[in-house]
Amino acid sequence: MASGAKAPTRAAARVTLLLVTVLGTMSNNVVNVPLRSIARDLDAPLSAAVLCVSAFVLALAIAMPVAGWLGDRIGMKQTLVWSLALMLTSQCLAALAPSLPALVALRAVQGLACSAVPPMVMGLLGIFYPERRLEVMGAWAAANGIGQAIGPPVGGLVSDLLGWRAIFVAIAAFCAVVLVLTWTLVPRVPHSRSRFDLRGAVLLTGGVGLVLVAATTVSQRASAVLAVTEVASGLLMLLGYVRVSRGRATAMIPLPVLFESRFLRSAAAAFGQMFCLGTVLVALPLFFTGPLGMSGAVAGVLFFVLPAMMAVSAPVVSRLSRAFGPRTMLRLGLLVLVGGGGATGVIADGGEGTATTVGLTVMLVLLGFGMALVQTPAAAGATSSPAGRYGAAVGLYSMVRFSGSAVAAAWVALAYPTGSMVALFLACSLLAALALAASYLGRDPVPTMTSTGVSRSTGRD
Repeated sequence: MASGAKAPTRAAARVTLLLVTVLGTMSNNVVNVPLRSIARDLDAPLSAAVLCVSAFVLALAIAMPVAGWLGDRIGMKQTLVWSLALMLTSQCLAALAPSLPALVALRAVQGLACSAVPPMVMGLLGIFYPERRLEVMGAWAAANGIGQAIGPPVGGLVSDLLGWRAIFVAIAAFCAVVLVLTWTLVPRVPHSRSRFDLRGAVLLTGGVGLVLVAATTVSQRASAVLAVTEVASGLLMLLGYVRVSRGRATAMIPLPVLFESRFLRSAAAAFGQMFCLGTVLVALPLFFTGPLGMSGAVAGVLFFVLPAMMAVSAPVVSRLSRAFGPRTMLRLGLLVLVGGGGATGVIADGGEGTATTVGLTVMLVLLGFGMALVQTPAAAGATSSPAGRYGAAVGLYSMVRFSGSAVAAAWVALAYPTGSMVALFLACSLLAALALAASYLGRDPVPTMTSTGVSRSTGRD
């Protein structure tokens, strides 16, 4: 279905795809608040329970390029439907998990299922609304914010009332509804019959996967030799991908597309933003339910303000981006994260009274606005670059985004037990600063297509 399809059909598909996004985001963060309950009930240390978060995000990030290629190969709708079916099954099984290792494994399966959601949703929205890319990416960002907003309070409330296992039952029910809507309301779109670049897929996903696994290895205080070996092996595989893909038009992601400046700076900004979000999503619920002594439900409701701010700000950011340029908004958002990360750590280390709670609430609002300023322009930049024509490249962008979350979860597992919230959140400032520096990489060096189909070059993004 192209942009000329009937408006009601496009509208129904858009709403359904945004619901899929909410589901995927909720599936990611719904267990963050009840992590202490999960650790206690399954007789495991809290640092091990954090693997419930890490396993989901690791599998999600690693599989995204392959999920994007599957969308190109068998169709985006078909890939999305199969992923939702796998998600439904794994949510039901997670409710019955007998041990923490079993739960962690099922969370990894959920992440694998969810790996198709971002590239398929972003790709389909771009196909259905090519002339309104900033607007639909703003809507997508708002849906992400809504999922982030309702996941923690739903997880905390359901866990307090019915136990943490009921969380997976609730998500399974939501998944069943979304699966039916996707099957009936989202049209199929034409797809290619491209060959599967097996070598490229193994080298790219394996390389990124080993680097991310190394971060988790370090967070669990396992062998340093093992972690170094994983990093070295991962980097060698990534170099291998560059070598085997050089000069090949049939590569999983052609290198000129991969190294185009607009795609690179969008991916760097997304990584920094998601690292900040992932750190906040894991560390502050632990801080609220630990030193501040809040119940899971209260912590979830208080935490609501950050993702709610992201959701409310998304349409505003779209309008500001049209007025002042997406890259200007992206840089402003990264500046907010640079300052807000360090300030959050200072406030958290300042005590355990009402002033700390109020201060952290204010910072959640500020950080939510900063993340919204980054999320929409970064997504619009990635999907409007030449890489946006490749499902595998959109999957790679999504993989980089969620790699930020995976590294953040590992960082929290490593740094939170030290008790220094300043050190923990200064990492957010550092990553945001590096992403800000990367945003100055070059101009758009290649032609882009306007909504009328006319090719032009632009230096503004």
